[in-house]
Amino acid sequence: MKRRNFVKTASASLSVPLLLGGTSLNAFGRNTALDALLEHAQFEDRVLVLVRLNGGNDGLNTFIPLDQYANLTKARQNIIIPEPKLQNTLIGDKNAFHPIMTRVKELYDTEKLAIIQSVGYPQQNRSHFRSTDIWTSASDSKTVENSGWIGRYLNQNHSEYPIGYPNEENPDPLAITIGNQLSQTCQGPAVNMGMALANLNGGQALWEDTGETPSTRYGNELNFLRQSFIQTNKYRVSILSAAEKAPDNLSDLYPERGNSLSNELRLVARLIAGGLRTKIYVVDLGGFDTHGNQVEEGEPTDEAGRHVSLLRRVSEAIFAFQDDLRLFGLEDRVLGMTFSEFGRQIKSNDSYGTDHGTAAPLFVFGSKVNNTIFGVNPIIADDIDNGAGVPMQYDFRAVYSSILAGWFGAPEELAKEVMLDEGFEYIPIVKTEVSTDIYEELNKSTKLHQNYPNPFTLHTRIPVELETSTHIQIKVYDYMGKEIGTLVDKKLAAGKHEIPFERQELAAGNYYYRMQIGSYQQVKLMQAR
Repeated sequence: MKRRNFVKTASASLSVPLLLGGTSLNAFGRNTALDALLEHAQFEDRVLVLVRLNGGNDGLNTFIPLDQYANLTKARQNIIIPEPKLQNTLIGDKNAFHPIMTRVKELYDTEKLAIIQSVGYPQQNRSHFRSTDIWTSASDSKTVENSGWIGRYLNQNHSEYPIGYPNEENPDPLAITIGNQLSQTCQGPAVNMGMALANLNGGQALWEDTGETPSTRYGNELNFLRQSFIQTNKYRVSILSAAEKAPDNLSDLYPERGNSLSNELRLVARLIAGGLRTKIYVVDLGGFDTHGNQVEEGEPTDEAGRHVSLLRRVSEAIFAFQDDLRLFGLEDRVLGMTFSEFGRQIKSNDSYGTDHGTAAPLFVFGSKVNNTIFGVNPIIADDIDNGAGVPMQYDFRAVYSSILAGWFGAPEELAKEVMLDEGFEYIPIVKTEVSTDIYEELNKSTKLHQNYPNPFTLHTRIPVELETSTHIQIKVYDYMGKEIGTLVDKKLAAGKHEIPFERQELAAGNYYYRMQIGSYQQVKLMQAR
């Protein structure tokens, strides 16, 4: 067995969580990947917190499209929130957060939240395991990739990790996941970019000098494993030191109990405040696979039901964490992002829940986000197909690469390499010299019109108006998120264009056409009869 393969296997099987303040930690080795790659001081101390909503969050019950409310009510009669209950969480006149998410609404009102509509990927896979693999690896749905996107990023300058770590330049873990399992997001091409921290009482025999090991294949691997435990112990020391240096959490907004996400984010804030030079944190909240009892029977507006409880935890935890960072004077250094493996179907089921779907909104929070809604509300048809999900507007890999570039200052070629040599449009999520002005100008100057005839039988035409000559892409998807084909992918002159679409052998039903120009996109519904 090769050393790297052995370490990869051993680090997963021998992981024993460190307990700190009642919360378990697994640490991934820190290296200077970010420090070496980032040329400007403004990026050097920045931190990214990934909040995984495990199970598939129902985006249509999290960020409600009010301009689609009538059709949404038809599709979700047994779980829809009555419109008057949404008045306290309105965002303009077209959207509202779930009424339990008043704290997230406050973040938006204080310009600390960006909302990215309908994030997903082409050819959506609705398996929890496979879709999670796709999101953590940043691969397409047809490719099995064993490394994670953060792991590949860290590996750029540290392909020899874990040999020689920690060291004087890299004393702390670069990525920490809070919980009992290693995050696949941080898996490098050969090994996870670090190792699990053992608990305080275990593994002493391997940490201490127990003499020479035999000069055999087994002995070499045992010696390497011993070094790995020694490395883990050193990281443990730096983490505990940071925890001891940090003052108690300053915010009094953390829920007292019953919110594991709040406990995890409280610990993250404490470690950052204690001076730990960790760049990536991964936290997790499970339970979002809401096939049943998403709301209580007959009480979709009551503060009861599985999804209500989950959204309350998310809202309270993120708000308290952001408040803690503010009081610590750290909020300009930290960016957070929620993600889930998929959204839920548009139609509810008979169990007062929703089944596996496709795209869903994604939140990015922090004082340095561009406080806006990227994209438009998903279109809810009058007659929803069974199994239909929300059509994708933004590929999740575009979000990842935009954060690498906008938050960590990664060069375009590096971001592309991390995304497995796939180039994605830049979304101005982070406040930089490039603001949302370009995005807003495209919204004003580019018009994607409704196809005609619609509904159509054999063929239809899609009108587009461009003020300037630009490269444009239009693709067609079915109601399950499967890509049907590309209608245009080239530079078009300024003016009006009509893009033809031939139905050919497609079945009757709802289809979506998606236009993309750089970071700007629009999606519209068309119906084949």
